Amino acid sequence: MIPLHEPVFIGNEKKYLNECISSGYVSSVGKFVSRFEKRVSKYLKVKYANALNSGTSSLHLALKLVGVDEGDEVIVPSITFIAPVNAIKYLNAKPIFLDSDEFYTINKDSILNFIKNNTKTVKKNKKIYTYNIKTNKIIKALIIVHCFGNVAEIIEIKKILKNKNIKIIEDAAESFGSYIKIKSKKIFAGTIGDIGCLSFNGNKIITSGGGGMILTNNKKIFDKSIYLATQSKNDSLRYIHNQVGFNYKMNNIQAAVGLAQLENINKFILKKTNINLFYKNYINNKKFNFYINENPNPDYFFSINWLNILRFDNKKIKPQIIIDNLKKHNIESRHVWLPNHLQKPYINNQKFKIKNANRLVSSSVCLPSSYSLNKSKIMKIANILNKL
Repeated sequence: MIPLHEPVFIGNEKKYLNECISSGYVSSVGKFVSRFEKRVSKYLKVKYANALNSGTSSLHLALKLVGVDEGDEVIVPSITFIAPVNAIKYLNAKPIFLDSDEFYTINKDSILNFIKNNTKTVKKNKKIYTYNIKTNKIIKALIIVHCFGNVAEIIEIKKILKNKNIKIIEDAAESFGSYIKIKSKKIFAGTIGDIGCLSFNGNKIITSGGGGMILTNNKKIFDKSIYLATQSKNDSLRYIHNQVGFNYKMNNIQAAVGLAQLENINKFILKKTNINLFYKNYINNKKFNFYINENPNPDYFFSINWLNILRFDNKKIKPQIIIDNLKKHNIESRHVWLPNHLQKPYINNQKFKIKNANRLVSSSVCLPSSYSLNKSKIMKIANILNKL
C-alpha cells in the first residue's frame, strides 16, 4: 500500500514520551508543552505561541479573539477543508465564500472586488466597521487558508483590507515552514496576519498525533488565548471563572511527540522538495499539464510541498478515473475538497462570483506525498498515470 500521507518517526519521539510518562505529567501541565511552544515560536520567528488540542480549536479560539460574535460575518475561501467554516458556525456567525486562485488559495482579486463593490466602511464612536451591503451585517474577519503548502498573496490582501478593521486569521495547517521573502527576510505563513493557526494532525508535515497552535505577535491576544483555552480561570485557588472558557490546551504527551518532530523539520521539508521534483520529472506533462506549488514568483514564495496535486486539462479524464486506477494498484489518492459553498450546511450562505474553484476541483487529484515515498514508488505512480 502506498498511502496518501502518513507520519514518520525518526527522532526522539520514544525518548521524550518515556520522559513524559516517567514524570507523571501527561496532561496540559508539563515541560514539553512550554518547550514545544518556545521552539515553534523561535523557528517561525513569531513572538507568541499557544499550543492547543487541535487545529479546529485554534481556529475557533482565533475567531473569538478577534471579536467575532453571533450574527457577524467572516470571509473565507470556498476551497478549504471544512474546519475553518465550521469554526465560524460554532460562533453563530456566517461565512461569505470567495473564489480561489490557481494555487488553491483565496483569490486576492476576488477579495478586492468584493470589498470595493459589496461593502461600506463607516466610523462610529471612533471605531471603524465594514458592513456587507447585501446583509447589513458587520464583516469582522477574513480567514486565509494556505492550502497544500502554498502561501496566499497575503501582503497584497493586507493592503486591500487596510483601514477596514477586518482582522486576518491565517490557517497555516498545511504550510508549516512555507514562507515569503521580503528583502531577503523570511516571513513564515501563519505569522503575517493578526493570528495564525496551525495543525499537528497525523497527516501534517510534523505531527503530535493531534493538536494545534495559535501564533501571534500581539501580547494581549496571546494572554487572552491562554485565559480562554484554560476554562477562563480568574482565580486558580477558589476556582472563579468570569467568562465561558474552553478545555483547549495541548497535553504534555502530544507536545513531547511534536517537539521531537520539530527537531527534524528541515529534513522533512528537503524530502518534500525532492518528492515534488521527482513527480515533475516522471509524469508526462504533455498529457497532464502537471503542476502544483509552481508559485507565481519563486523568488518571493517558498512552499514546503506538503501535498502534490496532479492537474490536467484533458476533459475526458475525471478525477475519479485517476483515483480508481491508482486504487487498483493499491495506491491511495483523493479528490480536492468539495467547495464549501456547495456543502449541505452552507449551501444557502452568501457566495461571491465563484468560478475557478469548481474548475480546480474537477481537474485535480491529490497524490501520495509521505516522507517515506521514494523514487521507485514515484516512478510506479507516474507509470500508471502516463498509461491512462
